[in-house]
Amino acid sequence: MYRIKTFNTISPKGLDRFERGVFEVGQDIAHPDALLLRSHKLQEEEILHSVTAIARAGAGVNNIPIAKCSERGIPVFNTPGANANAVKELVAAAMLLASRDIVGGIAFTQSQDPGMLAQDMNVLMEQEKKRFAGAELAGKTLGVVGLGSIGSLVARLGLDFGMEVVGYDPALSVDAAWRLPSEVQRMENVQSLLGRSDFVSLHLPVLDSTRSLINAEMLTHFRRGSCLLNFAREEIVSTEAIVDALNEGRLRRYIADFPNPILLGRTDTLLMPHIGASTAEAEENCAIMAANQLKAFLEHGNIRNSVNFPAIALERTTDCRMTISNRNEPGMLSHILTLIGEEELNVADLLNKSVKDIAYNIIDLDGRPKASLVEKIEGLEGVINLRVIHSQLG
Repeated sequence: MYRIKTFNTISPKGLDRFERGVFEVGQDIAHPDALLLRSHKLQEEEILHSVTAIARAGAGVNNIPIAKCSERGIPVFNTPGANANAVKELVAAAMLLASRDIVGGIAFTQSQDPGMLAQDMNVLMEQEKKRFAGAELAGKTLGVVGLGSIGSLVARLGLDFGMEVVGYDPALSVDAAWRLPSEVQRMENVQSLLGRSDFVSLHLPVLDSTRSLINAEMLTHFRRGSCLLNFAREEIVSTEAIVDALNEGRLRRYIADFPNPILLGRTDTLLMPHIGASTAEAEENCAIMAANQLKAFLEHGNIRNSVNFPAIALERTTDCRMTISNRNEPGMLSHILTLIGEEELNVADLLNKSVKDIAYNIIDLDGRPKASLVEKIEGLEGVINLRVIHSQLG
């Protein structure tokens, strides 16, 4: 039986993916094989020796010590794209709120005396509505920085609004390129995108290369009077530089899902309490994806959507499977196969992939390895960990 410890409330639709009798799931698991969490800040001491995998029901993994997990050969999974539609819909609302003073109009209406006659209220609204006039999105230019799961949906949204859409992503994957509408114009650099855009929407992860990407220097490239939307991560922008750009009129409005005290009370900002993925559907999608990924790894050793291990999957051909994590060094697989051959075990199928310093091997064997063979492989210099997975086929 596989044991999975949870640290947050996980959607039942995700937990239902773990069949009773095969998986034991709960917050009080003593020696878990895997961890499943959402926003819990995972400490190193919580990753017990028994843990072989960690999954986060969400895209960001800054609450997990990735480097330490890699050292121990523990794949960390996330759920990219599971909350993409929820974020896209909030970006749509943000763009509409930025282009028209909807918030101000609602506040003005709600501030009126409820004892006012309906006829008088109608007259007042007709007199004052010009205070809340705005502009349409159609015909404006939307710049999307980051064209992954969310960014590609936002780009399509802009086209549906009748906008011209330009995009930039220095690491656009093949899958993301297929998702991207052909009408989106690819820009060669961020600066050229900023200079053309009336609205700029950020959809980037926090990396060394993206931290404070939108800084004082970068803000000089924005079209004057443009609007910046940040529903990615707070660390991507320099909040102090945003304040200066707003004060100078370089930015007309800043809308973000990450409140900061120095932005409070401003009429040119709209701040939300990190609700981009806060929908029932997004939470269910993330939980289901995370559960499926843990199941595939625990039962078959397959890996998908890991932030520190290669994507790898091999269809089961035998009852016994061995998975091995090792440092990505020349000759490692050859040494492993030599030891298997010396035990007169036949390799029915195998797959080897690597990413950066980590290599991962899936090896299907025609027989069960002896404990002595397992010990020899684990004793090889460079081997991080090894799992033997048994499964009845059919």
